[in-house]
Amino acid sequence: MANNKKALKRKAALWLEGARLRTLPLAVAPVAIGAGAAASIQSFDLTLSLLALAVALFLQIGVNFANDYSDGIRGTDSKRVGPLRLTGSKSVKPEAVKRAAFAFFALAAVAGLAIVLLTQIWWLVAVGLVAIIAAWFYTGGKSPYGYAAFGELSVFVFFGLVATVGTAYIQIENFEKNSLVMIVTFAGATAIGLFSSAVLMVNNIRDIDLDRHVSKNTLAVKVGKRAAKAIYFAMIWIPLLILSGFVLLYPATVFAFVSFLLVAPATLIVATATTPKELILALKLTSFGALAYSLLLAYGLSTVSIG
Repeated sequence: MANNKKALKRKAALWLEGARLRTLPLAVAPVAIGAGAAASIQSFDLTLSLLALAVALFLQIGVNFANDYSDGIRGTDSKRVGPLRLTGSKSVKPEAVKRAAFAFFALAAVAGLAIVLLTQIWWLVAVGLVAIIAAWFYTGGKSPYGYAAFGELSVFVFFGLVATVGTAYIQIENFEKNSLVMIVTFAGATAIGLFSSAVLMVNNIRDIDLDRHVSKNTLAVKVGKRAAKAIYFAMIWIPLLILSGFVLLYPATVFAFVSFLLVAPATLIVATATTPKELILALKLTSFGALAYSLLLAYGLSTVSIG
């Protein structure tokens, strides 16, 4: 009995590590900003916000398992620095990882359908399908776009624009007729989209030599390490400029500048790192910096009603 419990614990620990829970702040962040935008005109809906969060979280975990499976069967994950790869390390059978990916995609679809039923916005079904297809073909299929330098763009679109604007849209009646709310929402979506893309960029800078060796042509591989670092810095500091604009309308958003206590050391690490392992901390700091930015920005948005 004791041995069975230990085996179950080990198995659970494996799956939790494979889920890469440290990436989940990137799912929470855009939903928080979208909910904050809704709260700014007193349109916040807890049920819809939680469902949007469920969609984002399930999609993120699904993407993580899908990437684990697809990279693993290609043999591009066997020597990577960072969290355990279930498929690449042969800790779990590839088909089991693939099933886990589609199970989480299915959960995201269920949460998305609940949103559609509550809001009666039926074209969101198409958006959801595109998101799931994009999640799979990031590293899946014969020609994954993550191997062709489009990873950061995809993250910007889906974990920036789509997740943020979508969360606000389902809660705000006549969203497209409220110019100020649209500007605020898209500005927040742009900021967090860049932040999330920065997380992927530092990940790809860390893996640049191995990716080049296995012909995984990420944006970092395409432009080279020096240019990739410059792009990372821009992705981090442009949200700071956007935040400066927010403060003019929403004074409490000034607290979001606290996030740069996390990302400032991350930029220093990226600038000076000489080994892939050094960039692991920068990856964590950037991810949690994005979360802090989004939560504090959402709080600041919710403190001033512009409705």
